[in-house]
Amino acid sequence: MTSAHSERAVPSTRGVVFIHCCPSAIAPHVEWALAGVLGRPARLTWTAASVAPAHLRSEATWIGSAGTAARLAASLRAWPMLVFEVTEEASSSTDGERLAYVPGRGFHRSMIAANGDVVVGEERIRGLLARCTSAEQFAHGLHELLGTAWDQELEPYRHAGDGAPVTLLHQVG
Repeated sequence: MTSAHSERAVPSTRGVVFIHCCPSAIAPHVEWALAGVLGRPARLTWTAASVAPAHLRSEATWIGSAGTAARLAASLRAWPMLVFEVTEEASSSTDGERLAYVPGRGFHRSMIAANGDVVVGEERIRGLLARCTSAEQFAHGLHELLGTAWDQELEPYRHAGDGAPVTLLHQVG
């Protein structure tokens, strides 16, 4: 491999797609959407979503280029009734991230440290400080930056998925 070729190589990373709650009729569409991003079939293992009767859940690990998590989350936007999270580990050139979607609340995107903590950038904290006029406003704004409301809504789904089967997905390079 030449050095010119290696400079153009896109860093590889990995992550997880958690489909916490999906109507069964939508499951094939979810697989097609993920396949469209990954460039290969995405056959998920679906199980009953104990938190939402008559719905399914699935999770899959993926390997792909940096930015794949955002593309996967964008592909799932077509179905606003889904409850999902997509994570991406940090690569040599990008930070880790988690994108969460809850119907009625929308998306929350967080930078994630290697230990799983949410990281809030300095510019976002400075902006919050500049616009807050009370401790209550600051506390509310900080909870928004951290995604507290999303985490509270997602926690029952996360616990319901403990021990569930995981599918491995790869992106075509």
